[in-house]
Amino acid sequence: MNKKNTAILIFDDAEVLDFAGPFEVFSVASNLHNDQLFNVFTIAPKKQPIAAVNGLSINPDYAISEHPKIDILIISGGVGTRKLLDDRVLLDWVAAVHEQTQITVSICSGSRILGQLGLLNRKPYCTHHEVYGHMDLIAPEAVPMKHKRFAKAGKIYTSGGISAGIDLSFHLVAMLAGKDAAVATAAYMEYNLQLQ
Repeated sequence: MNKKNTAILIFDDAEVLDFAGPFEVFSVASNLHNDQLFNVFTIAPKKQPIAAVNGLSINPDYAISEHPKIDILIISGGVGTRKLLDDRVLLDWVAAVHEQTQITVSICSGSRILGQLGLLNRKPYCTHHEVYGHMDLIAPEAVPMKHKRFAKAGKIYTSGGISAGIDLSFHLVAMLAGKDAAVATAAYMEYNLQLQ
């Protein structure tokens, strides 16, 4: 496979495991294969430190105003997604990048962003169990899959809450780089992998 630029969108009050979990899975998978699989980086509304949930400070690699081409976009969740629903610049950026991606992903309540953009209308999706009610208001035409860890709708993948993003990341590694790559990554991480 060609090396995939994998961007993880972070912002104030992003849930830490929502971005750190996928970051670890994709980075380790690439590390174990001579850094040939994924170029993983973080991206934020501005190139300045963000304060994730519980105060963790993260320095994004890029701002949405200037960054490399994105093959895989991963949208973190967290309480900060509520504020982003009114951020027209950020929403327009997500919509424009989504047009160019191979895969667009939301983790946990990152589904709010895709829902606000109408990208989940009449499509199955997953989110955090406490967010389905809000999603009914944001995207009433979307189809909740409350019993699943993650769901696919075309090139859009959505995961349930927090740790489910790790499961989805492994699924995508297996899909893009092969099951052996996912198994090797899980072994290194000492993660109990159960591919779907």
